[in-house]
Amino acid sequence: MHVEIHGQPADEAPTLVLSSGLGGVTGFWQPQLATLCERYCVVLYDQRGTGRSADTLPEGYSMKMMAAELAEALTLHGITKFGIVGHALGGLIGLQLALDYPTRVERVAVINGWLTLNAHTQRCFHVRQDLLLNVGIDAFVRAQPLFLYPSEWMAQHQARLEQEDAHHVAHFQGTENLLRRLNALMTADFSIRAASITSPVLVICSQDDLLVPWSCSVQLAAALPDSQLVEMPWGGHAMSVTDPEPFNALLMQWLNDTDTVLKTAHVAG
Repeated sequence: MHVEIHGQPADEAPTLVLSSGLGGVTGFWQPQLATLCERYCVVLYDQRGTGRSADTLPEGYSMKMMAAELAEALTLHGITKFGIVGHALGGLIGLQLALDYPTRVERVAVINGWLTLNAHTQRCFHVRQDLLLNVGIDAFVRAQPLFLYPSEWMAQHQARLEQEDAHHVAHFQGTENLLRRLNALMTADFSIRAASITSPVLVICSQDDLLVPWSCSVQLAAALPDSQLVEMPWGGHAMSVTDPEPFNALLMQWLNDTDTVLKTAHVAG
C-alpha cells in the first residue's frame, strides 16, 4: 500500500491518518495538508486498488478488510496509535478501525458520513453505477463532480474540472475494483455497534450536500457515545475542497480540544 508521511516526527507530535472517499487517493487532502503538517505527523495513503496501491480486489471486499489493510500498513511504518480524518468512505473506515482496534485509534473525524446507508444516497450510487456499466467510464467520471461540488463552484472552476476529468479517466481504478469498493461502502452498517465506539468522534457535514443528506450526520452523532456535530452551511459533499478555510478552522479547533483531552489521558495513564 502506498503510504506517505509528512509534517512533524511521529515521536514528537500526534499522528493523523487522512483517509479519502471513493476515489481513494492522497490528492484529495491537498487543501488540508499544509495546515495539519504544522502540528501533526500526517499520514496519507492510496487505498488498496486505487492510485499507487494497484491491486485486484477480492469478491466480498468489505469495510472490515479496508480497516485491517490500513492497520497493517500503519504497523509496517511503526505507527501504533493515531487519529483518523476520513471523508465519506474514509470516515467509515475510521469508525471500523475504532471498533476493531480501539486501543490504537485515539480519535476519528467523519466528514459527510453516515450510520447506515440513506435511501437517497443509495439512489445516487445506483445512478453512478448505472452510468459506469451502461454508458462507460467517461460518463461516470463526468458525472462525479455533480455529486461532489455545489453548482456555483463548478461553474467557476470549469478548467480545473476538465483537467480532473482527464486525470481520473487516465488513472481509473478499474470497474471491478470500483464496484467492489462501492458495494463495501453501501453495505456498511454501524447502527448496531456505534455505541461501542469510545473514541472521540467529530461528525462534520455540509447542509447542501447532494449525495449525503446532512441529517445522516445528525443521526450518526446521536448514536455515538462521545461525539461533536458541526454543520457547515455550504460546500457540497467535498466541502473540504470547495471551502477549505472554514473547514480547516473547524477541524483544527476540534483537534486542539481533543489534543488537550488526549494529553490529560496520557498523563493519567
